[in-house]
Amino acid sequence: MAVKPQTIDEYIAMQDEVIRPKLQEIRKIFKETLPEAEERISWSMPTFWKGRNIIHFAAFKKHIGIYPGGEATAVFAEELAGYDISKGTIRIPYDRKLPAELLRKIAIWCYSQYANGLK
Repeated sequence: MAVKPQTIDEYIAMQDEVIRPKLQEIRKIFKETLPEAEERISWSMPTFWKGRNIIHFAAFKKHIGIYPGGEATAVFAEELAGYDISKGTIRIPYDRKLPAELLRKIAIWCYSQYANGLK
């Protein structure tokens, strides 16, 4: 990206129109699940923040990356079976339905662990 987005709206607007709906859906899931968290751009990614970064997401060529941190991917490893995961990263291909309920559970877990810089 030549110009760095300053808001999540700008970030989503800069992405390919085909993937914008998935990004909007992820944003909606996190916004509804984490109503006290602030939206911001951190590490050039849409981020939900409450005292520290809680969870990020980003668009890539073939997938959307969700970044809940290494502890979260370990805690939810069984439920994430079938997804491409590595320490702290969940990759969801564009042709796959978003696991909305699982994303909500992960966001709630992250909030309970990281909000207000508790950990």
